[in-house]
Amino acid sequence: MASKSTSRSRTSDGFAYLTKRIVVSKAKSAGKAAAKNAMELMGYVVTVKGGWVVKEYQDGKFEQIEKLQEA
Repeated sequence: MASKSTSRSRTSDGFAYLTKRIVVSKAKSAGKAAAKNAMELMGYVVTVKGGWVVKEYQDGKFEQIEKLQEA
């Protein structure tokens, strides 16, 4: 009887599984791509920097919108 080949990225029944590391990596990549597309389309993105919600423009300028509340 031949044994079923196993892989670190597959379950014993042949399905691929996701690790937290893979999910975080893919989410970061997707977020960066979306931000780049939004910047090209709209000319700015809204993000969080230094405890503030800011609008970042293509030319590098920032506009502080609102200070975040501390927990």
